[in-house]
Amino acid sequence: MNNKTSLFLLVFFMLLGVGFLSYYYFQYKQVPKHLPTYGNPGHHVEPFSFTNQEGKTITEKDLEGKIYVVEYFFTTCEGICPKMNDNMAKVYATFRGQNDVAILSHTVDPETDTVEQLKRYSLKFDADQTQWNFVTGDKMELYKMAINSYLVTAVEDTTQKDIMPDFIHSEKFVLVDKEKHIRGSYDGTSPAEVAKLISDIKELQKEYAE
Repeated sequence: MNNKTSLFLLVFFMLLGVGFLSYYYFQYKQVPKHLPTYGNPGHHVEPFSFTNQEGKTITEKDLEGKIYVVEYFFTTCEGICPKMNDNMAKVYATFRGQNDVAILSHTVDPETDTVEQLKRYSLKFDADQTQWNFVTGDKMELYKMAINSYLVTAVEDTTQKDIMPDFIHSEKFVLVDKEKHIRGSYDGTSPAEVAKLISDIKELQKEYAE
């Protein structure tokens, strides 16, 4: 075998290898990974009725056919909430205008977080209520949804009654699919976790596009 033939075969097999690697990489990227389902078998989000920043009643029916992200916060929070909602704004910016993705931010302090207060707060994020709803309502119903449906913590801190009321709530962002199943839970204060949430939403979109 002369040098010219050897060089030809070397280049041929190199190109063949690159072709196979490219093919398998492409196929891998196209196949959505299957996200886990949280909770007991059959667990799903229960029906609800809350009021958003525009004074409109929001129920589970408004989320039909949508992937959505849930959080619990309160507008006067000076702890983790500002960081959480700055990160939630990144989620919003990524999927803004995509009708199949929504955000539902629940207050844990409905006595302070009236419709008017939530409206003022939502303006900080230029939140369009057709996609990002800040909701208030009956305190016990809000807490029950957190614990029973979204599997996160949301309670009033009653240990310090002589000072300004405080609230204990999870830092988690919860990912819900179109069938109302929990498909992910992420630390809303962590940029890396929020990036994973964004990636997982895209994976769910692929799953539904099949």
